[in-house]
Amino acid sequence: MATDFQVTVDCAEPHVLADWWAEALGWQVEPQDEAFIRRMVDAGHASEDQTTTHRGHLVWVTGAAITSPDPDRPRVLFQSVPEAKTVKNRVHLDLRVGGERREAEVARLTGMGATELWRASQGPFTWVTMADPEGNEFCVA
Repeated sequence: MATDFQVTVDCAEPHVLADWWAEALGWQVEPQDEAFIRRMVDAGHASEDQTTTHRGHLVWVTGAAITSPDPDRPRVLFQSVPEAKTVKNRVHLDLRVGGERREAEVARLTGMGATELWRASQGPFTWVTMADPEGNEFCVA
């Protein structure tokens, strides 16, 4: 039996970055259960400082996830960490859009706040390495 997995991204502002990536990928931010969160706080299993309000909804402060509208794709979780990003990612996402869409996608993502870092190619493969608003590298291929 194969093991299921999710991709987890450490970040400073998980809800903001989840919103950004949901828009970038055409995915949706996974809703959080406000009633459950409130019950956990009311019962003393969590504290108010473990929650926040994002876009008018009560959410856990430490994380937000996005999911694909297509079934069987891995979930992406954005979790807060106290330290800032300091070095290149060891794992990154490749957005595979094809050569005919690559430039338009780079322009769209740059317009959303991504930064183009460099361009590269190997044989017939060409890609653009970019960074999301928190500096996490990803490629558009």
